[in-house]
Amino acid sequence: MININNISNGLTIKIDEKIYQILDFKHVKPGKGPAFVRIKLKDLRTGSNIDKTFNTNIKFEQANISKKKMQFLYVDQNNYHFMDMTTYEQIELDEVATKDAKPFLKENMDIEIMFYGNEVLGVLLPDKVSLKVVKTEPAVKGNTTGGATKEAYLESGHMVKVPLFIEQGETVIVSTKDGKYDSRA
Repeated sequence: MININNISNGLTIKIDEKIYQILDFKHVKPGKGPAFVRIKLKDLRTGSNIDKTFNTNIKFEQANISKKKMQFLYVDQNNYHFMDMTTYEQIELDEVATKDAKPFLKENMDIEIMFYGNEVLGVLLPDKVSLKVVKTEPAVKGNTTGGATKEAYLESGHMVKVPLFIEQGETVIVSTKDGKYDSRA
């Protein structure tokens, strides 16, 4: 059990049989009344974010989450296939478990998968990924006003706004946090 005064961002806890990750928290000491803690939580099963308020005398059960390094193999219809590179064991995940990672997955990419016991909770991506531009319009000479961008479709199917100088066939680095162009690879 973890006392609410000892929590930290990224900690995984169990509340009412649900598994949450603490995204942010704030200790509040109002002028009148008892102190409390406001916590922003991410439900690791559904991916939804919620805000909850707790008294300062609460204790949480820590959820032991394990992470396993795996390689993304391929997608068929709505199923995503991954393989543990040490045991060669393969698992199959549906679109719900991969929804946040889907725009950034490419074949043979190394990622981490979160488990709670034998239950798969989701896919963990690196902060940035390198993806090849498969379709974009050529730059028009003279159209170089500050910050001008164009649409580029990446090998994963994700569309991102890129600077005008990016050409089809180039590799770009994309942030997995917001899905935006970061730089050339």
